[in-house]
Amino acid sequence: MEPRRGGRAARLTLGLALLCSALEAAPAGPQPRSAVGKFWHVSDLHLDPTYHITPDRTKVCSSSKGANASNPGPFGDFLCDSPYQLILSAFAFMKDSKQQVSFMIWTGDSPPHVPVKELSTKLVISIIGNMSSTIRNFFPDLQVFPALGNHDYWPQDQLPVTTSEVYNAVADFWKPWLTDEAISTFRKGGFYTQLFESSDSSQPLRIISLNTNLYYSPNSVTVNITDPANQFAWLEGILEACSQKEEKVYIIGHVPIGYLPYARNTTAIREYYNERLVKIFRKYSSVIAGQFFGHTHRDSIMVLLDEEEKPVNSLFVAPAVTPVKNVWQMESNNPGVRLYQYDLLDYSLLDLWQFYLDLRDANKKNESNWKLEYILTKAYGIEDLKPESLYEMAKQLSMPHSTLFEQYYSNFIVPTLFLHGSGNVLKQESWCGGADVTAARFITSWRPLDVPLKCSCQRHRI
Repeated sequence: MEPRRGGRAARLTLGLALLCSALEAAPAGPQPRSAVGKFWHVSDLHLDPTYHITPDRTKVCSSSKGANASNPGPFGDFLCDSPYQLILSAFAFMKDSKQQVSFMIWTGDSPPHVPVKELSTKLVISIIGNMSSTIRNFFPDLQVFPALGNHDYWPQDQLPVTTSEVYNAVADFWKPWLTDEAISTFRKGGFYTQLFESSDSSQPLRIISLNTNLYYSPNSVTVNITDPANQFAWLEGILEACSQKEEKVYIIGHVPIGYLPYARNTTAIREYYNERLVKIFRKYSSVIAGQFFGHTHRDSIMVLLDEEEKPVNSLFVAPAVTPVKNVWQMESNNPGVRLYQYDLLDYSLLDLWQFYLDLRDANKKNESNWKLEYILTKAYGIEDLKPESLYEMAKQLSMPHSTLFEQYYSNFIVPTLFLHGSGNVLKQESWCGGADVTAARFITSWRPLDVPLKCSCQRHRI
């Protein structure tokens, strides 16, 4: 990943991601509520077909890049991408949970993190096809809305602005889920839109699946292109039509807009493209009911502010199924999947249920026991996931000596604490059950304003 510094036009209140709470005693899923719909979100499967148990730990998986696997077992290792058994266990848990979901969003990245020479167009296509058929086998009657990730291409990151072998092959894989019009659009640039109509709701929901990989810094194909694949123009046209028809919209994609949760003043996509998307999302915030991304492997939330600094959009970045980390990183994440609740009347987001697999425990017992990690509204005592609620939570988190942080500290053991002197930024390294927490407020120059602290906590440190 080669993120760039942010630009001048946007004000994003980042972060919040979610209290590291021990909520193991909570029920296995949301309780029934009237006029409530549900959908799954999975991201960053990163199947490593080479994963196998062997006495030579440097050869357990290609994704460890020659490093010794730390403690490999049937469900994986923290230095490796996902074995197929891990991915199967995630989907089996989702299916066995018996949640009455309306649809699933899948925000990309099926192939593993390996050197370019170890993959090929043929292998990348094969892995995406494998993951697509796996999802269909588990959920044959479920509507799935997928998005491409930066690893869903070869060479990785270099997604093109016109039709390609990968776009065409993936379009064929996704035909069971998408309309002919969506497939036709996808073949041209890796993005699409489609209506989701439910008998439970009085109005349809429009899904817009963006190819944000076109805006990703390492993509050399799109350097100096003002509107790669004309996606900006297409997006504004779709949103304008939605505004006229009073349709509600969910935006999905892989690489998120806004700041990275683990780097100050650094956006995930190129500065110019980030500015364009923020401007578009502000303009049509009244029709956008939620935005959902992956890519960072870290659980985080962003709140988009308008020009008057009013919260107008909630953006969610889901943690990964893969547990992989680089050998130099101190932390990793346990595999995660999540469930959203939404209002059937206006598609506003009501709650988020995050589930995880304790990888060490699963390997030790040779069985997967996926558990509830937290329920967002219960963890923070808020009413829903609307931008106004999340923004108030952000302001509470950003206050020095916040009582919410006292609660946060009481919910997990804090083994180490690093205090950075510059910028009055506090970074907390923690063993916990939650995710990255960032409370920050930014002015148009993207310099931090009133940022008393930045707290980072990743899911289940190792």
